[in-house]
Amino acid sequence: MDIHEYQAKEILAGYGVKIAEGGLAYSPEDAVQRAREIGGNVWAVKAQIHSGARGKAGGVKICFTHDEVEAAAERMLGKRMVTQQTGPAGKVCSRLYIEAGTDIAKELYFSFLVDRAHERIVMVGSAQGGMEIEDLAENNPDAIKKIHIDPAVGLLDFQARKMAFSLGLEATQISHAVKFITGCYRAMRELDANMLEINPLVVTKSGKLVALDAKMGFDDNALFRRQKVAELRDKTQEDPREMAAADRGLSYVGLDGDIGCMINGAGLAMATMDMIKLAGGEPANFLDVGGGASPERTEKAFRLVLADEGVKAMLVNIFAGINRCDWIAEGVVQAVKKIDLQIPLIVRLSGTNVEEGRKIIADSGLPIITATTLAEAAEKAVQARNEQVAKEGAA
Repeated sequence: MDIHEYQAKEILAGYGVKIAEGGLAYSPEDAVQRAREIGGNVWAVKAQIHSGARGKAGGVKICFTHDEVEAAAERMLGKRMVTQQTGPAGKVCSRLYIEAGTDIAKELYFSFLVDRAHERIVMVGSAQGGMEIEDLAENNPDAIKKIHIDPAVGLLDFQARKMAFSLGLEATQISHAVKFITGCYRAMRELDANMLEINPLVVTKSGKLVALDAKMGFDDNALFRRQKVAELRDKTQEDPREMAAADRGLSYVGLDGDIGCMINGAGLAMATMDMIKLAGGEPANFLDVGGGASPERTEKAFRLVLADEGVKAMLVNIFAGINRCDWIAEGVVQAVKKIDLQIPLIVRLSGTNVEEGRKIIADSGLPIITATTLAEAAEKAVQARNEQVAKEGAA
C-alpha cells in the first residue's frame, strides 16, 4: 500500500525527521490560505498522487505570489497526470500539498528498501539527488552507495555514519545525519514499511538536512496490525478492480490483456498466464481465489473478472487440494446463471472431487467449454477469445 507525500512526511516528522512547513489544500482558495498561513514569499505547490516524476507531468510548481499559487492549484486539481509510473491511464489529482520554499545548497538521494535476494534491508544513498535513481543506476552506478542491514541486529550507528560520509556531508553535519537516518529506519521498521524514499534529501544553505520529498510503501499483509497506517489508504489512487478484490479478501492484479483468469494458488496462476501467452494470448488479470473458495466466494471472483469490460474470454483453472472441484463447479454454475455472460467461458478442473465437479458442469446445460489439461485450457481460451473478437468485429 502506498501513501501520499504529505502523509509520509507527517509520519517521518514524528520520528524526528526534519520537513519543511506545509499544509493540505483541496481547492485553489485552500491553497492560497495555506500559503498565507505558512508565510514567506516562496511556496511549492505539489500535486498529491501516488507516483514519482510528478514535476515532469506538471505536478510541482514553484510560486512567488498568492496569485501564482491559485493559478497553479487551478491547473493541477482535477487533472489526470501521466508519468512513467502511472502508465498511460494516469492518476487524477484531487488534493495538493502547499510547502514553504527551501534554500537548497545540495540535493541528495536516500532510501531504505527490502532486498529480498539478500533477506536484508538495504540502505541506498547518492550524492546526486533530485533525479531518477533508475537512470543514475544505469549511467553511473558507482555514484550509488548501498549498505545492507541485518534485521535481527538493526541499523547500527557506524552504518549511518558511513552513509552520511558517502553522501558527501561535512563533519559538522554527521551527527544530525545519523539522527535523520535513524529516524527513517525506525519509521520503516516499526510501521512494517517495505519502502521509504527521500528524493531529494536536501542540505539547506544553513547546513540542515530536510526531507523535501518523501514516499513510503507498506506491506499489505501487515496492515491488520497497523490500523493507523491502513486508514491512510487513498482508494482513488488505486486500480478499482484491485481494491474491490482486496475488500473481498481476494488477490487481484489487473493486466493489459483480454483473457480473464480465475485460478487458485499463485504458482498455478503464474503458470496459467505463461501458458496463455505461449498459446498466443494475453491475460487480463491475475486472480487467486485461494484455497478455501466456496461457491459464494467463487461467484464474487467471477464478478470481479467480468467487471473488466476489456475481457473477451474467461478461463477458470482450478487444481483442488484443500479446495474441492465440486464447490468451484457449483460457484461457476451459480455465477453464470446470475450473470448475463456474453463471452466464452473455459473451465479446467483437477484434483479433489474432480469427477463430481465435471459432472456439475456437464449437467448444468450451460455453454461452458471444458478442458482436462492446462495446455488445452490455454489453447481453447485463446481460440475462444479470437472467435469472440472476430464476432464483435463483424457485428
